[in-house]
Amino acid sequence: MKRIILTGGGTAGHVTPNIALIPQLKEDNWEIHYIGSYQGIERDLISAAGIPYYGISSGKFRRYFDPKNFSDPFRVLKGCKEASALIKQLKPDVIFSKGGFVAVPVVLAARRHHVPAVIHESDITPGLANKICIPSARTVCANFPETLNYLPKDKAVLTGTPIRPELFAGSRIRGLDFCGFTANRPVLLVMGGSTGAAALNEAVWNLLPTLVRRFQIIHLCGKGKMNPACNGTSGYVQYEYISKELPDLLAAADIVLSRAGANAICELLALRKPNILIPLPAASSRGDQILNAESFERQGYSYILKEEELTNETLLNAITEVSDNRERYISAMNQSPQNNAVRLILEILNQACQNREDTKN
Repeated sequence: MKRIILTGGGTAGHVTPNIALIPQLKEDNWEIHYIGSYQGIERDLISAAGIPYYGISSGKFRRYFDPKNFSDPFRVLKGCKEASALIKQLKPDVIFSKGGFVAVPVVLAARRHHVPAVIHESDITPGLANKICIPSARTVCANFPETLNYLPKDKAVLTGTPIRPELFAGSRIRGLDFCGFTANRPVLLVMGGSTGAAALNEAVWNLLPTLVRRFQIIHLCGKGKMNPACNGTSGYVQYEYISKELPDLLAAADIVLSRAGANAICELLALRKPNILIPLPAASSRGDQILNAESFERQGYSYILKEEELTNETLLNAITEVSDNRERYISAMNQSPQNNAVRLILEILNQACQNREDTKN
């Protein structure tokens, strides 16, 4: 039986692609372990999946001044020692890292113990944690064609992102029933998310009386961000967060309005959902969402509306344009070569194991 350590954390985006790999890893008879931070979001998500979880010390590498910059390097060193001890104990055949700063000690320790590490970069340009890990990695998987320009040619592979299989099992009928909607009017799904949800939410609420004339609207506002004044609006439902029913809501959606996080937009591509993307502005991020969205727009998958250009008129125009041209967007997405990232990544992991065995022999 082959043995793998998955790692990654800090945000759900550094965990959900790992979770997407787990069913196929189990089916292929892998023994799976997970290394994350002591109390990060990944602990609950992975424990719920029934995978053995090991916490290590983790620090953050900041590009700005913060008093924690003086203490976090010691946390990272401690994490490296803990990761090294776990790798020595578990004896994995391969490491798969989805990124985040907790993954850095694991990938560095893997190199020390001559265990091949495969890492995955979600965004167009590698984040700082992955930049540190790339020299120690055997293979770097990428979401976007443009990312290959930023990676070592002998390590880079375009895979796309692993998609949770349950997302493909959604039912439009169940989604409509859950929301109390009818089947004879189009559905707009708004995914406000968590980070930076306020501006997107406000734009939708400002335009709500106009939008509900044409669309039924499902609005995922983010925790603590719902607007009680909109409750009872005909053709509109809002939720803080949806987990179990999300595949059904996505199946019910005709078009989607979203931020441009890499995992979220790759899920929309996999599900062939025409979409309007409002990326986080550069002032609120390192600019990765803007680059992600621009890539999808170039490939014909998405319509971009920049937050600084967001008004009632521009938002309505964007939604109307995508709704009126749904088939054109779906046709472009059908041409995407990134259709089975899970299987491709599994092939890379198997090859890494085989190469290691060949080297031993």
